Amino acid sequence: MMKLIIGLGNPGKTYAGTRHNIGFEVIDFLADKWNAPLTQSKFKGMYSIIHRPEGKVMLLKPLTYMNLSGEAVGALMDYYDIALEDIVVVYDDLDLPTGQLRLRQKGSAGGHNGIKSLIQHLGSQEFNRVRFGIDRPPTGMKVPDYVLSRFSKEEAPEVAEAVKKSAEACEYWLSKPFIDVMTKFNGA
Repeated sequence: MMKLIIGLGNPGKTYAGTRHNIGFEVIDFLADKWNAPLTQSKFKGMYSIIHRPEGKVMLLKPLTYMNLSGEAVGALMDYYDIALEDIVVVYDDLDLPTGQLRLRQKGSAGGHNGIKSLIQHLGSQEFNRVRFGIDRPPTGMKVPDYVLSRFSKEEAPEVAEAVKKSAEACEYWLSKPFIDVMTKFNGA
C-alpha cells in the first residue's frame, strides 16, 4: 500500500514561482524535508518514492501542464494500484485569501482545469484536497495572467508559512484519517 501526494503546477522555469505552481512548491518543500528529490520519471510525471515509518509515500509533480494533470496521475495510480482514498492533491484556489488553506474530501472542479482533468481521468470527484488560497486578481487583470504571475514581496512570508502548513497537513495525513487532518488544518 502506498500513499500519493500530488502537487499541481506547470513544468519549466517560466512557471516556477507562479501562483498556479503552489502545488509544486509544496511537493518541493516535502522532498527537501524528507531528502527525497524527485528523480524518477514515468507516465508524464516526476516523482520519488519514500519509505517512511507510516509506510510508502510517493511525491508527484505531473509534467503534463496543469490542464492535463489527470493523465499523469491516473496512469501512476493505475500502475502502482493506488486507491482514491490514498491520494491528496495540493493546488491553488482563487476563491480563498492568499495563504489560507481549505481541505476537502470531495467536490467539483470549481473552474480549476487541473482538478477538472483529475476528475475526468479518475472518474470521481471524491479525493482528498488541500486548496491553497491565492486570492482573486485585481480589477482589470485577466485570470490566466494572474495565476501565472508571481506573489508579491509583501505576500512572500504568508505564502512561505502556508506552504509549510500545507506540507505539515500532508505529513499528518500519513498517520491520521483525512477528516482529522481537515479538523486540524482547515482555515490555517
